Amino acid sequence: MKVFFYVQHLLGIGHLKRAATLARALVAGGFEVTLASGGLPMAGIGIDVLQLPPASSDAAFKQLLDEHGNPVDDAWKARRRDALLDAWRASDADVLMIELFPFGRRQMRFELLPLLDAARERRRRPLVVCSARDLIQWRPTREQEMLEYFERYFDRLLVHGDPEIASFNFGLADRLAGRLHYTGYVVNHVLEKTDLGSDEVLVSAGGGAVGRPLLEAALVARPRTSARERPWRLLAGINAREADIASLRERAGPGVFVERSREDFTARLASCVLSVSQAGYNTVMEILAVRARAVVVPFAGGGEVEQTTRARLLVARGLLETIEEDALDGATLAAAIERALARPRPAPGAIDLDGAAASARLLRQWL
Repeated sequence: MKVFFYVQHLLGIGHLKRAATLARALVAGGFEVTLASGGLPMAGIGIDVLQLPPASSDAAFKQLLDEHGNPVDDAWKARRRDALLDAWRASDADVLMIELFPFGRRQMRFELLPLLDAARERRRRPLVVCSARDLIQWRPTREQEMLEYFERYFDRLLVHGDPEIASFNFGLADRLAGRLHYTGYVVNHVLEKTDLGSDEVLVSAGGGAVGRPLLEAALVARPRTSARERPWRLLAGINAREADIASLRERAGPGVFVERSREDFTARLASCVLSVSQAGYNTVMEILAVRARAVVVPFAGGGEVEQTTRARLLVARGLLETIEEDALDGATLAAAIERALARPRPAPGAIDLDGAAASARLLRQWL
């Protein structure tokens, strides 16, 4: 059975990382997967990617940008649409899976609606599935449009979350009864815990596009915490600017190590004394998978509330500590670190993390 899986990451890399984790689980479940990515290329995700002409976004998600950082025009959109349609037709897939749309990625309608029309018009109609995280950006004025697109084009909705933690926050979710299926949270394979980094505080900025304030606050917070004598490792992210990394290294004192990224990140995460990070879906699930003590700072730019909402729900269950982005500074971070260090590690089994394998089982069941 063949799956054609479309994903578009814009500002960070989280959407592609989650899609890659799902794609690997589908392959392990016996599917042949074409993972079509429309974002900037990213190495090391563990599966081959069919790379479309890449697009990104400004921080407010208002403007699509091409690979050179210029606003896209109609000619670019036509090239992208045609490349996507050609890839879809060549795949001859049994399943069309689209990440987030119609519950997000509205700016990609110029290519997604033609793709969905092509799937619907094909003589051997594929199963059409939406793959969505647990929480979407709530836009009540667009919910009727979202529902109409879903009812017109989609057969099933995979929500990659645990309803014991958070229900899918779509106001018309009752209209999706029988087609909405919770899978559990999707988490990347976690490397086994080692002694490497077992005495350190691990500070990570995700992909690095918007993580510099967190790293700067960590440098200020360190001498104010009880962990000030421990080594601190700052990971700036694959998208961090070289100039920012150099600036952080200049300011880092003895015992502070500044790097772009680490292939052994999850092993260090499992071993560290404390994790301090942004609050993207993937990072938070890796934290919970290894049961690390953690402080997270949700991204709230462009009116985003998804990360903040999820973080608050997890704080209420005693699974981590959080700081609102607009309250982040050295003092607030130091206080949150002390609260997190005083906590026990989260208990095992506190959250359903079987979402990748469950998604593969559900697709197999529906075909």
